[in-house]
Amino acid sequence: MTKPVSANEVYRLPPPLFSARCKACWFVAGLLVLIVASFWSLDLQWAQFLSLDAARSMGRFLAEFFPPDLSPEFVTKVAVGAWETLAMSALGTLLAAALGLALALPASRLHSGDAAWARAPTRLVLNALRSIPELVWAALLLISAGLGPFAGTLALALHTSGVLGRLFAEAIENAPAGPGAALRVQGVGNGRVFLFATLPQVLPQLLSYTLYRWENNIRAAAILGVVGAGGLGQLLAFHMGLFQMNKTATVLAAMLLLVGLVDALSNLSRRLLTR
Repeated sequence: MTKPVSANEVYRLPPPLFSARCKACWFVAGLLVLIVASFWSLDLQWAQFLSLDAARSMGRFLAEFFPPDLSPEFVTKVAVGAWETLAMSALGTLLAAALGLALALPASRLHSGDAAWARAPTRLVLNALRSIPELVWAALLLISAGLGPFAGTLALALHTSGVLGRLFAEAIENAPAGPGAALRVQGVGNGRVFLFATLPQVLPQLLSYTLYRWENNIRAAAILGVVGAGGLGQLLAFHMGLFQMNKTATVLAAMLLLVGLVDALSNLSRRLLTR
């Protein structure tokens, strides 16, 4: 005799605030323990940081930045450095997007029946690329490429390709499988399935990831100049090292303007893509 089926579907009630069977509860509890242990092990000097002497020292240090150096010769020099930083970030991000997409294809499972033999080793390559910071890549490439923006551009491209490759691979694997399956039933190969079914679905997401990484690379390109990779970072390291704080303030202002400009362009591009 079959059990009668109720007309309404039975839904499970949410678990209590804490339950031994609730995996999320244990995860949150472990995370809280880790946070408490971090505060305890770092021995943060909050009293010294919030003291009046620290506030006075910080105020005296900030006062040295004013007034910034706005002489035409130095402003022209900063403008050239800003252009170098912008060019490094744009070209590095473009190279990283191309390399990341090339690595994302073997790093992803295109459909449920795909053996994806290269998935694991390609993901290890992506892990290696993004686990090495841009500063380390730049220091290594300065040996072969020499001082200047070329080494910084390559460093941004290598690190960012590891980040974008992983993001692109996840987007490809999470794409709706219906359009691709319909084409495979008709005997269409994997390459054409990707171009005409998968890529149109994930292209806005790939562009969004690329634009976001471009914003990050603006900041990273400014820092890479510290190791001699050109741009605003090289100016920043030079003038801070000489304690020329008025010139340093001008370089910092240029960085803020550049990041704001790229952020505005990125937001505008996203709105145009989502229309």
